[in-house]
Amino acid sequence: MNKKRNIGLILIPLVLALGLAGGVFIGKYLSVSRMTPAEAKLRTILDLIENEYVDKIDVDSLLSSVVPDLLAGLDPHSVYFTPEELKSTNEDMEGHFSGVGVSFQIVNDSVVVVDVIAGGPAEKVGILNGDKIVEANDSSLTGKKATNDNVFKKLRGEKGTKVALKVKRSNSDKLLDFEVVRDDIPVNSVDAVYIADKEDGIGYLKVSKFGRNTYEEFYMALLQLASQGAKSFVIDLRGNSGGFLDQVILMANEFLPDDRIIVSTNGKLSDNRSLAVSDGNGHFQTMPIAVLIDEYSASASEIFAGAIQDNDRGLVIGRRSFGKGLVQHQIELPDSSALRLTVARYYTPSGRCIQKPYERGADGKYVMDILDRFEHGEFYNADSIKLDKSKLFLTKGGRKVYGGGGIMPDVFVPEDTTGFSSYYVNVSNKGLITKYAFQVAEKYRSVTQNVKTIEELERVIPRDQTLLEGFVDFAAQNGVPARWYYINRSRGIILNLLKAQIARNVLGYNGLIQILNQEDETVKKAMELLKDGKSAVSLVPAEDTGSDLIRGKINLFKTHDNSMIWKNQIFAEK
Repeated sequence: MNKKRNIGLILIPLVLALGLAGGVFIGKYLSVSRMTPAEAKLRTILDLIENEYVDKIDVDSLLSSVVPDLLAGLDPHSVYFTPEELKSTNEDMEGHFSGVGVSFQIVNDSVVVVDVIAGGPAEKVGILNGDKIVEANDSSLTGKKATNDNVFKKLRGEKGTKVALKVKRSNSDKLLDFEVVRDDIPVNSVDAVYIADKEDGIGYLKVSKFGRNTYEEFYMALLQLASQGAKSFVIDLRGNSGGFLDQVILMANEFLPDDRIIVSTNGKLSDNRSLAVSDGNGHFQTMPIAVLIDEYSASASEIFAGAIQDNDRGLVIGRRSFGKGLVQHQIELPDSSALRLTVARYYTPSGRCIQKPYERGADGKYVMDILDRFEHGEFYNADSIKLDKSKLFLTKGGRKVYGGGGIMPDVFVPEDTTGFSSYYVNVSNKGLITKYAFQVAEKYRSVTQNVKTIEELERVIPRDQTLLEGFVDFAAQNGVPARWYYINRSRGIILNLLKAQIARNVLGYNGLIQILNQEDETVKKAMELLKDGKSAVSLVPAEDTGSDLIRGKINLFKTHDNSMIWKNQIFAEK
């Protein structure tokens, strides 16, 4: 009896083990049997590499290197992010990261603070504009170690952690010690806000991306400008490559009357087929606007410009936009990496998709498109722009617009090369304008500490001729001899850039943009047209309204709850 009992005790674990192994085998067999031939093939290849390849291979790492090539075979905008890349990307788009709260420039191999974020950790301990950060936690940030990547790694970190900084200040012979406790730092997407013309009440806003908090920033900036007397707005989307779709929909809604299409999307799944329509609750429906775009304005920027243009709501000014009409959905994977997969095409209110042509799996021509535009003279002459006349649509008022290659502005402004010369190119390539501007800002730091406006700044820095002569001497000492014929030819652009960089060191990025815009032909054209009361329709000759044409048709879809807001991780980004 005891013998049988002992045999039973031995057999039970054995049977259980065999049953478990059999279950695993059967489960694996059944899962493989449910795979498509292509999936089974991939699984077999990975198993062979893992089990039989001569050297030890990290299959996960191998797969990560293969996935980007796999996605590249789909379209130019489906991409893969490693966990590290995803974290960095999300920080930029979600509207905050943890750090010390300074903006900086690398000048002469030194990390120079050009803006201390109000209320941030650095301001609380007394760090000032113009300070040079020499060390962070005993690690040098000078010389070859003064790189953007290295500075980000040292200054950013987990919220609540401490970083010990050594700082060189111009009025002190000794290094100053600061202990900064990292905290959440806002990432602004509305980079510049100011009244560009007080007499005519023109407000200016520059939007650099469409992040998680962009609409809130944008709306508050509009209210700020309106409270300061703004009666019309210049909205600068040049260089803005896109971002969250819900944010651009909310922004466009502020300017459109009730029941106007903003954008629609059409994808394979019903979740990706949607229509956004204005609700009539926008606070700025009657205020004139001008939207600035260029060849780097992409996707969400093009959605905004397209909504304004197709509804004849305002002027679109500048150069032809990038031409990206695809929408991505970000899917996070189990290892914290992610795919940003193209799931839909979007359509402007007239029904056009502005996606420029691409060949699946062969994006060389696509990547070189901007260079091709430059070489064909498109940046300087509107007649050089190639429009696909077969993709013709009409705006609400009957104006002709075209799909298949970006947004063509209502008013074309060529790239401004006035003042370019070999001397200007040489000093720019050597970074001498930025370096000299920093020297001037440092020299006048004691008298600019309380400066709050551009007008106040211009009263205390050197006059134009003195500033230019000082720069020419500085450039000569740094390998670019004075050539006054070319210097005088480039006088305007050099002075403008010098003042702009000085303003950045004293007043931050907002000051930089204000100075640059004083000589910006696109901004000046927008302000001129707003002053004259011009509208998109008024600029089109009567014989070119295209009233004999059929308005473009579009497939319209509603979200499941009839909402005009998309889910969080939908992107319209270059």
